[in-house]
Amino acid sequence: MRILIANDDGIYAPGIRALAQRLSSDPRHDVFVVAPDRERSATGHSLTLHKPLRVEEIELEGNMRRCWSTTGTPSDCVKLAISVLLEDPPELVVSGINSGPNLGTEVLYSGTVAAAMEGAFLNVPSVAVSLGASGVHKHYDTAAEFMARFINLLPEVHLGSKTLININVPNLPLDQIKGVRVTELGLRLYNDWFEKRHDPRGKDYYWLTGHAIEDNEVEGSDAHALLHDFISVTPVTFNMTDRNALANLQAIDNIKELLGPSNKSSLNKIK
Repeated sequence: MRILIANDDGIYAPGIRALAQRLSSDPRHDVFVVAPDRERSATGHSLTLHKPLRVEEIELEGNMRRCWSTTGTPSDCVKLAISVLLEDPPELVVSGINSGPNLGTEVLYSGTVAAAMEGAFLNVPSVAVSLGASGVHKHYDTAAEFMARFINLLPEVHLGSKTLININVPNLPLDQIKGVRVTELGLRLYNDWFEKRHDPRGKDYYWLTGHAIEDNEVEGSDAHALLHDFISVTPVTFNMTDRNALANLQAIDNIKELLGPSNKSSLNKIK
């Protein structure tokens, strides 16, 4: 299988190295890596439009076919790889392993999830994988091993168009993981605020800080699963249309008359 690996923590982050080394150790896979040259966390699905993208081919330890770093965002990396850098399109995009979870509403901000979503936009089966952040030691090997096993099941998943799989793995040794749960996105609310600080010149600046509120997460959500030492596997699609609100809006006849006769009269006067 041709696998493209990207991330938002940067090309030299330990998570992407662990993932690329584990997947490339399987002779059935041809692994390519395209990742930012520095950390690009919480960039969402941003693309670089107003400056050039620079690319440098590098070497990483492992059996990867080719590896590149770019000055772009995670989404840039996947788009550039599929459009230009790879001779043949990948059969799978894997983004990660992120240092820290991407749960619930965090997927809207996450560069890790955005890279996988870019793959899904381009009709390539895509997976984002993140590791819980608690603890000094990071068990990236646990998440890498799970991914090596999980991708063998992907042909049975039958992902819909523009859908990705978002995986969060507890930061534990593999034998301490309680199991795997197929979940939905949780709430992932934050108690956050901007802390006001002063620079050496006496000017004010602000630093976003806070922490996640875990009390409101319900069973069946990704956040609840991770909190209880289960791996969460969540299908995510970019189509965020609120179907109930859509039906309610369609039922309001007056909404169609907002640009009614008075607007037409105004247009006639302009002519």
